[in-house]
Amino acid sequence: MADDLAHHFRDDFLWGAASAAHQVEGGNRNNDWWEWEQLPGKVKNGDRSGDACEHYLRYQKDFELFRQMGHNAHRLSIEWSRVFPEPEVVDGKAVAHYREVLETMHRLKLTPLVSLHHFTNPLWLSRRGGWEDEAAIEAFRQFAELCAREYGDLVRIWTTFNEPNVYAYQSYILGYWPPEKRDFSAGVRVMRHMARAHAAAYHELKRGPHGSSATVGIAQHMRVFQPWRPWSLLDRAGAALPEAGFNHWFLRVCTQGRARFPPGLRGRIPEAAGTLDYIGLNYYSRDMVAFSPTSPQNLFSRTFARPGSEVSDYAMEIYPQGIRYLLVDLAERYGVPIYITENGVADRTDALRPRALVSHLAESARAVRQGVDLRGYLHWSAMDNFEWAEGYGMRFGLIEVDFKTQERKPRPSAALYSRLIRQNGLLWSDLQEYYPRALPYFVGSSQARVRRPE
Repeated sequence: MADDLAHHFRDDFLWGAASAAHQVEGGNRNNDWWEWEQLPGKVKNGDRSGDACEHYLRYQKDFELFRQMGHNAHRLSIEWSRVFPEPEVVDGKAVAHYREVLETMHRLKLTPLVSLHHFTNPLWLSRRGGWEDEAAIEAFRQFAELCAREYGDLVRIWTTFNEPNVYAYQSYILGYWPPEKRDFSAGVRVMRHMARAHAAAYHELKRGPHGSSATVGIAQHMRVFQPWRPWSLLDRAGAALPEAGFNHWFLRVCTQGRARFPPGLRGRIPEAAGTLDYIGLNYYSRDMVAFSPTSPQNLFSRTFARPGSEVSDYAMEIYPQGIRYLLVDLAERYGVPIYITENGVADRTDALRPRALVSHLAESARAVRQGVDLRGYLHWSAMDNFEWAEGYGMRFGLIEVDFKTQERKPRPSAALYSRLIRQNGLLWSDLQEYYPRALPYFVGSSQARVRRPE
């Protein structure tokens, strides 16, 4: 088969899918999202997370299914509100449960990538001010200390925060998620507190009993922002601001300890310098950006999918070239290993997912050939799940879930992904069928220095 491969990923490449506790476990009643879901009109169609995928009970069967599909890794989160149901009160049963989860993964030869924060906060934290309150930093440090002590022998790759930029933007600037603030200064304060909390957690995970083997980073949602009218200074400025603030502020602070741009986020957090062993890239789409004088909360810009482009059920443009652009850009700027910690499409019919899967992997392979140190690909998501304010309407899963019966049914794209994993790469026929525009880039190409895509 090697002769038929257009690209072969490194031998220790991690292949799998991703999930988040609140979206799949069910019964997470002690966090701010559960409370918010109970309010009328907050989640589309009146959906509530409820039992979700019952993964808290069914994790062993789910992991066995992932392993049968060829996955050698899985990204998951530990629900903070289960482990610490009250301030400084540890639930021993919850601690033991997550240890059983991780031990099961090891028995099945699934490498765990563990996130400590994936959007949800314990109710006790949210009721005393959440991430606007500086006390959240110490509370999160204690959580990280416990995880390092209890699970450090089972976890090599840690993620402190999943998409801190999205959390601050959705919850404190746009006000779409709990606690529904619309206050830019509050969003900035939350970002700063999260950066300090990341630094505190990083040091706890590294100094724990198994810290010498710990690799610690964040998973950063990044988008490609392009000016709708390249000749317009206003459109170009509208694209440059989220590029700097949304895409790079957190990464810059956690590598350099400071940020000079954009002006509203300028400042120093010296304890965060050098606290990224890797970067997790969550990539879904690009945005065209146009100046809009009626959108001050969005930095006087409006964003939209390029007219005529192929879009997912989420109305996101499917733009695989963007993943290569961002991988190369991250490698140039920060020089640390990268994992693709989320990438996928909302696609109920599974008509778009096969092509999206191959095309994004092909562009990722091109980035590797440009010198990017890419170490794994985690598809979003393993199973259909509770998609936050979108409820159960958006189906991202390789595995279809019937939420009435909890039946799991792998989609055709799951079989395609399994084959790509077994190959540890892309066949020429994969490119020919799903992404022929990439074929010329793999003919006679070889490893090259990192450079921006053309």
